[in-house]
Amino acid sequence: MRILLTGATGYIGRRLLPVLLTKGHEVTCLVRDKRRFDYEDFSPTPAERIEVIEGDLTKASSLKHLPKDIDLAYYLVHSMSNSYQQFDALESQAASGFTSYIRTTQAKQVIYLSGIVNQEQLSRHLSSRKKVESILQLSGVPLTVLRAAIIIGSGSASFEIIRDLVEKLPIMVAPKWLNTRCQPIAIRNVIEYLEKVILRAETFDRVFDIGGPDILTYRQMLQDYAKVRGLKRMILTVPVRTPKLSSLWLYFVTSTSY
Repeated sequence: MRILLTGATGYIGRRLLPVLLTKGHEVTCLVRDKRRFDYEDFSPTPAERIEVIEGDLTKASSLKHLPKDIDLAYYLVHSMSNSYQQFDALESQAASGFTSYIRTTQAKQVIYLSGIVNQEQLSRHLSSRKKVESILQLSGVPLTVLRAAIIIGSGSASFEIIRDLVEKLPIMVAPKWLNTRCQPIAIRNVIEYLEKVILRAETFDRVFDIGGPDILTYRQMLQDYAKVRGLKRMILTVPVRTPKLSSLWLYFVTSTSY
């Protein structure tokens, strides 16, 4: 099977690609910068099973070399790390570019990893994720959407924040969003979902929330990590909930970008 993998150098893409290759698929990887793609990570996979094409979904002219004879495509693109001020506009533009391309192919399915949307008033981030879903639906190609909350695994921004906070701060004074509940999921389970829905007709044009068995607050996740690491940590919350203040706090304490 021939698969197009967008976001191949991202956190999810780098972990999904070896699984697809192990299953015998031929994978075309769309990347913005070939220098960030390391073939050695996937040896001894035959070179003919991996094709790397440099392109930018926001620039239609850069997509002319993408294959038309693909069976399905993964959409694993986001723009938050590129430009906070314009990330939602960039995400819409990229989704529109992908949609225009996918219409010209033989693809039978598009698989998109999104975020869980569980309330009417969404954050700017989740609003953008939801809008991307709507744009991808316009392609006419059956769309399977998997929505995940926090993904637990080394390299995940959410997990790295948890790890940095616990490792560096014996006492934390944190905003009240630490009491927000979510349903985290392990990276290995996310990859399993992404692979198992390939060309499953019952998943076409449907949306699935995916999560682990536990519903936890951010406080509980911090405490659980500390327990596993054998660290004693005190967590105090204050009655503020400003995202900007939280972002600055995390920027100075963790390795995550603002």
